[in-house]
Amino acid sequence: MASRIRLEDRECPLSTTVQHVGEWWTLLILHDAFDGYTRFDQFQQSLSISTSMLTTRLKTLVADGLLERRPYRTGPVRHEYVLTERGRSLRPVVVALAAWGNQHLAPEDRAMILVDAHTGEEAEPVVVDAHTGQKLDDSEAFVFTAGPAASEAMRARYTELERQRQRHTPAGETPAR
Repeated sequence: MASRIRLEDRECPLSTTVQHVGEWWTLLILHDAFDGYTRFDQFQQSLSISTSMLTTRLKTLVADGLLERRPYRTGPVRHEYVLTERGRSLRPVVVALAAWGNQHLAPEDRAMILVDAHTGEEAEPVVVDAHTGQKLDDSEAFVFTAGPAASEAMRARYTELERQRQRHTPAGETPAR
C-alpha cells in the first residue's frame, strides 16, 4: 500500500496511526476481532468482503503486529487471526469511534450500542485523562505539544501554536496548559 503520509507528518503519531488503521476494512475487521471472530470465513461472512481484499487486509494487520496468524487445523492447514496485545490496545479507540457515531444518531436509529456485559446497562464511553479524570474533549484545556523526539519542524509548529494561544488568552486568565 502506498504511503499517504506527507514527509513532514512522518513523526506525527496521528499520521502514523492512520497509516495502520485508517482504512475502512481494517477497522471493521478489528471490530469483528474484538467481537471474537478469528477465522477467515467468519470475517468474510460478517463483512461481505471479497476474498482478495480480506487476504490483503489480514496480511497487513499481521505485518503491523495487530493480529497474529496461527494454525488451528492441519490437513489442510487452516489459520486463525488472533488479536495481539497491540491489537487489543486499539479497542478503546474503536469503542470511542462507535460512541461518536451513535452520539449523532437518534436512539432508535442506533444499530449497535455498548453495554455492561453483566448488567446489560448501556455504557457511555468517554475519553479522560488518567490522572485527573477530566474529559479530553476540551481543546483549550488539553493541547498537543512537541515531545522529546520532536524534530525542529515539529517544535517550531508547537511553539507557534503556543504563541497564538497566548495572544488569544484574555488578560488575567491563565492560558491552557
